[in-house]
Amino acid sequence: MSQTAPEFEFKQVIAVRMDLGMSRGKMAVQVAHASVTASEETRTRHRSWWKTWMDEGQCKVAVKVHSEIDLFDLEEKAGKLDLPTAIIRDRGLTEIPPGTITCFAVGPGPYQIVDKVTGSLPLL
Repeated sequence: MSQTAPEFEFKQVIAVRMDLGMSRGKMAVQVAHASVTASEETRTRHRSWWKTWMDEGQCKVAVKVHSEIDLFDLEEKAGKLDLPTAIIRDRGLTEIPPGTITCFAVGPGPYQIVDKVTGSLPLL
């Protein structure tokens, strides 16, 4: 199932671990870290993708996963498709221990390819 309206050619998806019990504010900040980090990776590796995504309005979708293992599974799938990614490890200054992996971002990339990695995940 695609989670993007067809007017977007590119999108970014951020998957958040639900097993950590993060507050909404903590989740928002971790998603922001993932989005910026993956965007910079895309700008470096696939500049034309990044430029089109920026011009389209930076479509982003937040989804949920159950565990750290789920994030690593997504990273592996995305790597096989040569999609830019980011895994976020928290510094441990507030709610969770240092080094805890909180979320994963893929893209921006062509939405049909990104959907092969995250298209079946439930929205956050």
